[in-house]
Amino acid sequence: MSSRRNHDLFFILFIFCFVCEIVPQLIVNVKNQGGDIVVESIQSNVTSDTITLQFRNSDGSFITQFIDFKSEAQIFRAYIPGEEERGQTPGFVQVICFITRFPKNDFISSDAMSKLRQKNPTAIRSPEEEKSQEIHAFDLLVDLNKSHVISPHVYNICQEAKETTYFEENDLKAISRSLSKDYTTLMSAMKKLTPIKYGRCAETSDVTKPCNCRYDVCIGWYPCGLKYCRGKDSSGKVVSYRCGIKTCKRCLAFDHFVKQKYLCLWDNL
Repeated sequence: MSSRRNHDLFFILFIFCFVCEIVPQLIVNVKNQGGDIVVESIQSNVTSDTITLQFRNSDGSFITQFIDFKSEAQIFRAYIPGEEERGQTPGFVQVICFITRFPKNDFISSDAMSKLRQKNPTAIRSPEEEKSQEIHAFDLLVDLNKSHVISPHVYNICQEAKETTYFEENDLKAISRSLSKDYTTLMSAMKKLTPIKYGRCAETSDVTKPCNCRYDVCIGWYPCGLKYCRGKDSSGKVVSYRCGIKTCKRCLAFDHFVKQKYLCLWDNL
């Protein structure tokens, strides 16, 4: 079986196992910049106050965005198939987790998400607004065995990324202030990195050398807000009521340390 077919089988099995546990709330077809159709699944869990958005890119990578509203944290997990033609082992797959503070009001609530209904699952959707790119420079490595201090969901989502789960110290400080969490306790789950010591992987020729890698993710369509209309009730009083959703696109760049450029062959200036 070819390397490509191995990758396909891996992701089919992964998706099957995931769907065994939850049923996607929405299926959304989005056209990416290259003209390919990306199929997103978006699921809401009101009990845990979380949202999960997933999709597979045309390059075979599988992306999960997990939002934990209670912890003000969001996790971006990437399954990245290897590039056999560039020397990586057949069947090689990287798993990386990037954890950031969740910006309030950038995604509708889990409750509002749970009330959305699928109208036309085969339609190609276009976002109403393209938000500016977010660039994150990660300087902390997360100890998954202590990651519950950030969010109770980190370990389960990132357990295959034991040495590749990243956080930003500035985000950690912001969460500490916002949720009144002890900063020392939060830092106890972290190992400090010194990315400033290394150059960009795109500028590093030796694939065995450490460097700073950039990984790009684009969420092509997501409900970023609610729309409200004005009308009159039965008594003639002017009232405001929810009448739809606003949709957005956002691209993110994740700068993170890797032990070898071999683990960042996609990064080119």
